[in-house]
Order: sequence, then structure tokens, then C-alpha cells
Amino acid sequence: MTARLPGEQSDPARARLLVVVAVPAEAEAVLRGLGASQGPRERVALPGGALDRVTHPSGVTVDVLAGGVGPGAAAAAAATALTAARYDLALSAGIAGGFAPRAALGATVVATAIVAADLGAETPEGFADVTELGFGTVRHTPAPAAVALAAEALGAVTGTVLTVSTVTGSAGRAAALTARHPDAVAEAMEGFGVAEAAARHGVPSFELRTVSNAVGPRDRSAWRIGEALAALERAFAALPHPALVKEAGRG
Repeated sequence: MTARLPGEQSDPARARLLVVVAVPAEAEAVLRGLGASQGPRERVALPGGALDRVTHPSGVTVDVLAGGVGPGAAAAAAATALTAARYDLALSAGIAGGFAPRAALGATVVATAIVAADLGAETPEGFADVTELGFGTVRHTPAPAAVALAAEALGAVTGTVLTVSTVTGSAGRAAALTARHPDAVAEAMEGFGVAEAAARHGVPSFELRTVSNAVGPRDRSAWRIGEALAALERAFAALPHPALVKEAGRG
């Protein structure tokens, strides 16, 4: 039997959304977009951490969890929340690197596929992912109707969002990723971890990112983190939360 978090709504008709980000700055941007400054906000304890709960004006209960950096931390944090409560959708969100020219600085990106880009092995013939090696999956695919709905509402770029354990810092690595994933629009570090946890709990997954820097040579002077966080806030203010949860659940 699923354990309930303290203060959890017991009404099964109320839609529930879990948003997992990496760091508190991203969580605060999401919460501002959800209107947390105008309404009640509850801090809910979890084993090893806590999340923030708000009720969106649409009636959707949204739990926002800063789970840590990287796919392992994201998977562990998401699994903890998903074990403790019932959710209708698990959404990985935050800032990301964008693949130029498809996803420019400040752009909002919605994933058509969530792919673990560096989960596999280097071979004499090149990189082979774990699916090719016969050990599992490297891809989760959000419901196309949910992707289309969010993209239209946000004016977002759509495409594959790559999950990496090592952020790209060279033109050579960017070129290699683009060659293997020609439809990639962004890279981040948590999406696949959240999607794996969600899949094991039978919950649909989704990924939404805003672009703070270009994928390629590491140039911190060119990063636009503040702009990306502002775009993240706007995205969660404009997202059609009830319809998104409904479409995601249809698969």
C-alpha cells in the first residue's frame, strides 16, 4: 500500500503533478511560475529531503522537488517521492544547454524523447548504448499529444533532450552527440533519471527545459542562467497543467 505524505490530498479526482529539478534556484523559478507567492505553499518532509507543495489555480496539486544534480540523484529523489504519494505525471524541469541553431539561448524546449546519451560502452567501432549492448533502455517517450499541447502553449522547440552525466565542453563532443542524435535540441543531467523512476512506478514522464547556454566549448561568460530561469518561470505560468496531465495519462 502506498504511504501518504503528510498533508497529502486524499481525493483521487484531484490531479497531482511531481516536478523534479536539480537545484533550489530552479525550484524557486518553477514555484514563482505556479503562483506560489500569491497562494499557500506547504513544505513537506521526505526521507532525506523535502519538497514544496502548491495548489495551482487550475486545481492541480503540484509538488516541486529539488532532487540534486545528475541522473542518479534525480532518479533517487523522484523514486522517493513516487513511493510516498500518488502522482499522475512526473516532470523533469530546469535549465539546459541548447544545440544551436535549433534551440537558442532563452528558448523553451519540450522533449519528444528523453535519452540517456552516455549510458553504454566505448568500443573499437565507437560508442554503443546499453540498448545496443542488450542491457536495457536508453529512451523514454512522452505522450505525443502532451508534447504538442505544451509546445503550442509555450511556443517551445521540440526534439530529443539528452541526459548526460558529463556536460559537453568541447566542439568535438557536441559534434559527436549531434551525429548520434540528429534530432537533439538540448542536453541536461536529470531527465532520464526521473523518467526511469516514473516508469518503474507506472507514471507517465515529461521533460521541459529552458536554454541557458549553447552545447559546445565551455564559455561561462556566454551563459545566460538568469534569462533561462526567467523563461522557466514563464513556462510554468503558461503551461496548461490540467490538460497536460490528462494528455500525458492517455499515453
